[in-house]
Amino acid sequence: MVKCYSEEILNDVFSVLSDPTRRAIISQLAKGEMTVMKLAEPFEMSLPAISKHLKVLEKSGLVSVRKEGRFRYYYINPASIDCANQWLTDLRQFWTSQLSRLERFLDQNSTDD
Repeated sequence: MVKCYSEEILNDVFSVLSDPTRRAIISQLAKGEMTVMKLAEPFEMSLPAISKHLKVLEKSGLVSVRKEGRFRYYYINPASIDCANQWLTDLRQFWTSQLSRLERFLDQNSTDD
């Protein structure tokens, strides 16, 4: 299996997703592409503040934008999320394997008195 993730990508993705507003924006975009105005509706913050969060998301590669006329539509870029998900999956497989080995060891070395 080819690993698509790099330390830089993972640092960017997890750093960006550490902010609850950005996670909420990603959740909104999971429903489909949206304009800044639509994305700002559930938040009690200014449009410039939402735009700053979107710039951070765009810079990290988590979100992309397309222009149509005077509107900018934001959407999720799954490649960055897929890389982070692959890293987490690999980590989960490692720990599952380690715990299975520990369980076998304990079963083999337990005494039934």
